[in-house]
Amino acid sequence: MATAEVNKPPSLPPYPQMILAAIESLNEPNGSNKTSISKYIESKYGDLPAGHTTILSHHLNRMKDTGELVFWKNNYLKADPNSPPRRGRGRPPKPKDPMTGSDLTPARPRGRPPKDPNAPPKPVKPKVSSGSGKPRGRPRKMARPTGGMSGTTTAAMATGGRPRGRPPKEKTAMTEVSVEH
Repeated sequence: MATAEVNKPPSLPPYPQMILAAIESLNEPNGSNKTSISKYIESKYGDLPAGHTTILSHHLNRMKDTGELVFWKNNYLKADPNSPPRRGRGRPPKPKDPMTGSDLTPARPRGRPPKDPNAPPKPVKPKVSSGSGKPRGRPRKMARPTGGMSGTTTAAMATGGRPRGRPPKEKTAMTEVSVEH
């Protein structure tokens, strides 16, 4: 038991208290940055835990989130109790309305709601002509002429001499090869 008491480091005040004391004593007009706060704590309290910088960063972030400190231009300042809270970036969240709780209204099911069979039918709009006499959209394809000739010559005649697409592959005549042993 005696060795545990000897190896025990001297008691340090809580980190938030040390941070606030450092900011007050440094008394910089634009606030104090993390390194100056850390150097002040090291000089005043001497023997600090091994992860001092990590612990300091954690407490600075927590104090900034709770509103005890204000982070402005990479410096930490004590929060002024009379100043309005600083807004973060982005759109603020919508306020929660206590009247629209899940107890009062049931949740709507997913998907499109079913048609109401008792609803009156929708009125039909009369078609309005464009005035030009032509139908709207792309015109229909003309049917291919069918005749007594073969399909390739008919297509060649219709298009003006040359058939459409890639020409057919020429088939070479197969010759038998005899293999002698």
